Amino acid sequence: MTIDLTDAQLDALLKRLHLANTRRAWRELVQRAELDEWSYRDFLALLVADEIAHRQQTRMGRMVRRARFPFLKTIDDFNFTYQSTVRLSLLGSALAADFVTEGRCLIFGGKPGRGKTHLAVAIAYRAIQNGFDALFVTAAELIDDLSAAFRSGRLADALARYVHPAVIVVDEVGYLTYGTDAANMLFHVVNDRHRKKRTMIFTTNKPLAAWGGVLHDEDLAHAIVDRILERGRMLTLDGPSLRTKHLGLDDPTANPALTQLASLSGKGARISGIQAPDFPEPTTHPARCPLSKRQICSRYIPCRGR
Repeated sequence: MTIDLTDAQLDALLKRLHLANTRRAWRELVQRAELDEWSYRDFLALLVADEIAHRQQTRMGRMVRRARFPFLKTIDDFNFTYQSTVRLSLLGSALAADFVTEGRCLIFGGKPGRGKTHLAVAIAYRAIQNGFDALFVTAAELIDDLSAAFRSGRLADALARYVHPAVIVVDEVGYLTYGTDAANMLFHVVNDRHRKKRTMIFTTNKPLAAWGGVLHDEDLAHAIVDRILERGRMLTLDGPSLRTKHLGLDDPTANPALTQLASLSGKGARISGIQAPDFPEPTTHPARCPLSKRQICSRYIPCRGR
């Protein structure tokens, strides 16, 4: 049996089947199949596999855009060298599909710059790779959006955006000052997601006991944390800030006097990034210094009049 179709007719059939990638790739695959003498089965298998891979890539790109990540980071990008409390082995279960299907939760705590948002994004991205959708939002954005929706009588519609995704990342709880209805707005999201067993990931620079003061309601804050941790856990990141570790600001052995001296001599890091002058001004105090006013103190440190 012979089916005589022109290229245009075959393209039309593939278009009706919504096989966009196959329409682009089939001519090249036919040439390769003829050159390498593929079997019909091998040709069909490669054609189908290529279409599936393209659809997966397209879906991933679409879901990542919808997630509104501030940046795209993976778990492989995270440097655990500076962490003494969090290891990759502790996050293994959060990277599996059942982390989402079972509605588990995580709270990443710690000072700024420790990588809390990086890990939250990486876990949400892995969930997308596993076939789920995700949403990233800061706590301030979520609370402000729901507060405005409540005042305009459309809270139920606004809530759906934060309750529907399989995974939600609520970033920076405690960084900013919220309105007096903050706890009420956040509780709506947490409670609805908790009942539907949908995964939540939070980042915070505040101890959980301080959430009541941050959200202006101790009781609701306790209820929020209680629901998050029923099927979740908190991981606290330590170590230096990944943003400023090159400055040594988190080194408890750093000597401020040596840091100042290094800055004046042109050695070491300077926060401002401004180079030290070639000829630093003397810092003597003529009224108290036993040296003559015309003499320049050889030490570039504040004179104490000794």
